[in-house]
Parts: sequence; structure tokens; C-alpha cells
Amino acid sequence: MEQHSIGAVARQTGVKVPTIRYYESIGLLSAPVRTEGKQRRYDSAAVGRLKFIRHAREMGFEVDDIRQLLELTERPQDSCHQADSIARRHLSSIEYRIEDRFEPVLQRLFAHPIVNGRDA
Repeated sequence: MEQHSIGAVARQTGVKVPTIRYYESIGLLSAPVRTEGKQRRYDSAAVGRLKFIRHAREMGFEVDDIRQLLELTERPQDSCHQADSIARRHLSSIEYRIEDRFEPVLQRLFAHPIVNGRDA
């Protein structure tokens, strides 16, 4: 099984080295095996897990939600209901933030419409 250094994993996943260490410290990523010189070595499963974490963070998922989703992947026989619930809660949060931020902008736009590049 191929083992990767923390620097190589950072390059492969787009996750910075300090962030990888942080994910280890909070248990999102298992502690890697270490060489005799105490260097971390990660397998392809850890690389895949880090890619998942990075994508989930980019989509705005909170760390606790990511932790729950990762735990669910370890129990594929379980119902998808919990994962669906996490995703729906996240979607509702995004929709609320969009509405909260853009509603005032849209109200101003509708109050002062612009037609052909000029105020109406």
C-alpha cells in the first residue's frame, strides 16, 4: 500500500498541512502511521477522506455535520435518512442566508427598476 507524506497529501487534496494536523487533532482524520523518524504517512483512504472533508467545507458544511457524515460512511448498511436530514438542514440554512442577504437588495431593485441601463 502506497504511503504519502503530509506535504504530498496537502498537494493532492488542496488541504494545507496545518489544517490536516487540525483535522487529526479533532478526530476527523485518524492519526496516521509514522516512520521511525516520526514522519506522518497517509494511505489512499486518508487522501480520499481529506478530499471529502475539503469538498464538504467548501460547500459550507460545519465540522460536526462532516463528522456525522463520515461516521455514516462507516456504516453503509444504515438508512440514508440521517445523511438526508443533514443535507436538508444544510440546504435550508443556505436558502435562509440567501434570502436574508438578497431580499433587501431585490426590494431596492424592484423599488427603483433599471431599464436599458438607465433608471426608470
